[in-house]
Amino acid sequence: MAEVLVYVDHVDGAVRKPTLELLTLARRVGEPVAVALGAGAEATAAVLAEHGAVKVLTADAPEFAEYLVVPKVDALQAAYDAVSPAAVLVPSSAEGKEIAARLAVRIGSGIITDAVDLEAGDEGPVATQAAFAASFTTKSRVSKGTPVITVKPNSAPVEAAPAAGAVEALVVTFGALATGTKVVSRTPRESTGRPELTEAAIVVSGGRGVNGAENFAIIEELADSLGAAVGASRAAVDAGWYPHSNQVGQTGKSVSPQLYIASGISGAIQHRAGMQTSKTIVAINKDAEAPIFDLVDYGVVGDLFEVVPQLTGEIKARKG
Repeated sequence: MAEVLVYVDHVDGAVRKPTLELLTLARRVGEPVAVALGAGAEATAAVLAEHGAVKVLTADAPEFAEYLVVPKVDALQAAYDAVSPAAVLVPSSAEGKEIAARLAVRIGSGIITDAVDLEAGDEGPVATQAAFAASFTTKSRVSKGTPVITVKPNSAPVEAAPAAGAVEALVVTFGALATGTKVVSRTPRESTGRPELTEAAIVVSGGRGVNGAENFAIIEELADSLGAAVGASRAAVDAGWYPHSNQVGQTGKSVSPQLYIASGISGAIQHRAGMQTSKTIVAINKDAEAPIFDLVDYGVVGDLFEVVPQLTGEIKARKG
């Protein structure tokens, strides 16, 4: 069976969930070969093997931490040259898409971004994407070269599938462009204790109907009762009620959780573009004609200040 390269997103050896989802998808089209770079790369091997990686190619060098993107592209190209894979899968983060695009240009291949599913086809992997603000789904395949595909978080289940996970050192030669952009400082992001918005299985978002920054406390309380991330509409962010880093929509972040709860959000196309691929959508809005109700699985017509606290209370009661 052909091998499939999977780029590993990890922090000091702790593998992030989207990578484990990629391993599930990779097994549909071949044998996963993971590529882990930077500090802690070798420490990823056990969990990657547990989830199906037949090999783990590792490399560590100061360039991965001190310079932006290009050293990682150099390494992924070295892995591509060593393996000659049937496909290359990369998490669909901002950095992941840049790495994938640069690699596709270098190897002369087509690229598919923001896939939400992947299956084997007679002429190579077939990716499913959401198009036109998720009003349509498309199935596509790369017709030239080795497919380079970025996949949205929460597109596949994390499944254990123990494999050898043999660790091999990857020899990387950095090109002249690798040191072109240097990282001069880093500021750790303040932790809220909640899941990362783009990776969360459940997202609870508030919009204009929340009517003030102080009222986002009830959105946060519902999110915390569910172990969810907190999102916000553009209207709420523009009003200064919640940080832009939590904005869901066309000019914010795209999410695709198992459950999306929209509270006080009318459902403008800008917002829908960022959350319409969610598996189950619940809306709470006192306006029965709000556009958000056109795409929900479950809708509650009511005042969020009455509905959300009751929902939170019921969840806490059921959890004991």
